[in-house]
Amino acid sequence: MEQSVKDMLEYIGEDSSREGLLDTPKRVAKAWKFMCSGYDKDAQEIIKSALFTSTNDEMVIVKDIEFYSMCEHHMLPIIGRAHVAYIPNGKVVGLSKIPRVVDVFARRLQIQEQMTEQIADAINEAISPKGVAVVLDARHMCMEMRGVEKICSTTVTSALRGIFKKEKKTKDEFLSIISGSFGK
Repeated sequence: MEQSVKDMLEYIGEDSSREGLLDTPKRVAKAWKFMCSGYDKDAQEIIKSALFTSTNDEMVIVKDIEFYSMCEHHMLPIIGRAHVAYIPNGKVVGLSKIPRVVDVFARRLQIQEQMTEQIADAINEAISPKGVAVVLDARHMCMEMRGVEKICSTTVTSALRGIFKKEKKTKDEFLSIISGSFGK
C-alpha cells in the first residue's frame, strides 16, 4: 500500500521524498485500513451480542447517525446521516449496536443504495422484527469535488421491510419522526 501511495504521489507530479510527504504513504495506509475496517466485521454478530427479550411492540428509532464511507466508483468520501427504525417482535437490540451496524457497511467501498439495503437486511435477518426502515441522506464528494461539481446536493435512499412497506401509516410515522415534524 505504501509503495502504491508513493507511486500515486509521483504520478500526480509530487516529489515523494520531500519533507512534508515522507510519512504520507504510511499515514495513508493507516487511514485506509481504518476507513475500510468494515470488511473485518460481521453485522449479525454485533446485533446478536446484545439481543434482549421484550414485550415492546412500538417503533424503535435511532436517527441522525453520522457515517463516513467511500464511493466504490471514485474512492472519494460519502458523508451522511442514517436513520434506522424497527418494530420489535419479541426481541430488542442494544441501541449502540444500530450505529455499529451502520459503520460495518459504511466502512467499506460502497454505493449508497447498496449500503441502505445491507443495513436493513442485517437487522431484519438478526432479529426478525415486524418491520425495518432505513433512510440514508448523504453528500458525495465524487459529485462535489469533480464531475458535476454540485456542492451541498444530497442523495436520499430508503429501504423498507415488513410493516413499513405494507402499512402507509407506519411508514408515514417513521418519516415524520426523522424529518423532525413528529409531535408538532
